[in-house]
Amino acid sequence: MPSTRPTRVLIIGYVWPEPRSSAAGGHMMQIIESFLQQGWHITFSSPAGIGEHKADLATLGIDEVSIALNNSSFDTFITELAPDIVLFDRFMMEEQFGWRVEKHCPQALRVLETSDLQSLRDARQQQLKARLKLDADTDDFSSLFAPAQRETFEQMAVTDLAQREIAAIYRCDLNLMISEYEIDLLVEHFKVPRALLHWCPLMVDSVPGQFVPFDQRQHFLSIGNFRHAPNWDAVLWMKTAIWPLIRQQLPTAQLHVYGAYTPPKATALHNPAQGFHVLNWAEDALEVMSNARICMAPLRFGAGIKGKIADAMLCGTPNVTTPVGAEGMHGDLPWAGAIEQSASAIAAAAVQLYQSPDAWHQAQQHGTALLAQRYLQSTHGPALVECIEACRAGLQQHRRNNFTGAMLRHHQHKSTQYMSQWIEAKNRTV
Repeated sequence: MPSTRPTRVLIIGYVWPEPRSSAAGGHMMQIIESFLQQGWHITFSSPAGIGEHKADLATLGIDEVSIALNNSSFDTFITELAPDIVLFDRFMMEEQFGWRVEKHCPQALRVLETSDLQSLRDARQQQLKARLKLDADTDDFSSLFAPAQRETFEQMAVTDLAQREIAAIYRCDLNLMISEYEIDLLVEHFKVPRALLHWCPLMVDSVPGQFVPFDQRQHFLSIGNFRHAPNWDAVLWMKTAIWPLIRQQLPTAQLHVYGAYTPPKATALHNPAQGFHVLNWAEDALEVMSNARICMAPLRFGAGIKGKIADAMLCGTPNVTTPVGAEGMHGDLPWAGAIEQSASAIAAAAVQLYQSPDAWHQAQQHGTALLAQRYLQSTHGPALVECIEACRAGLQQHRRNNFTGAMLRHHQHKSTQYMSQWIEAKNRTV
């Protein structure tokens, strides 16, 4: 008789998911929902502390288990759980726990939720720092926004972070990629087999048919977790360069800046006289987005795709962003607002959209079309499950085809295992 037990999934989270604080948290909950729709039994574990905006997983029937780094208690836990699928939330969790999973549950499918390529984001941040060091007063960042992928690869490839992250990708059976740009970068330049990568973007349940009208909206809006470095940099750029240009043309305009975990350095930027309002965390991000006229997302570096922009489209709110902000989000379809490369061009586009009902409505329609064609849960949820099931069905051959991954697991897991065991032994003697 075949087993009738439901498929067991263990998720090892870098943090506990906070869908209202970050796009990464929202994406994790979308993946979880896709699994729940299959009737799979999910256990979510993490070595992190509990954040103030953590999702209530228990109400969804998900078991919550706190785990410890460098501690053999995890071995007993995973052996007893015997999961069929283990999903690592970001590559650092694969580094920490991958060797333990392979040792105690060798037949479990190992999946990595990359969230975005952190080594890509870090390389771009270093490029920005170098550009600002060369010319702190520059207005045009087109040289940062349009490098060839080969140039980006060469800057990433020499970094420790990229070597660690790409190694983790090779060691896993399947990697969930949120951006098609990143898939192309991995396949064409890092030579990662395409069979190891699955496009799994942000997902929406449906596309709204009605929005708050243009003439009932007011103000510009920016939103994003302040712990995410690209968001903080974007706020600084708006404060120092972009917003003054907008206020020159719209003297009574207001910008409302929302973000989880607002630090004192951000609060210090609050200046109502300049129309620059730092308003901390939004209790309902979609509500404030729906009542804003323009979403500002002037990201000078970053990776993946942007939750704030997907939310803007979901609320019918045109956005103004950069090539980094729009990367991987629209394919060949028209953009839901404007994509610009300098402070002056961003300000001009924002003012034009703010004042023109025709341009504003056209951008809104583009956003609706984007969501319908690229982001529906009804498309991507089943595709994710189908890909996972196909990998499980042919796992033995799938792993034989990935010799580089097997080689990296053999060497990396040994060194990681011995380091972890040394730390655990050391901790017992303290």
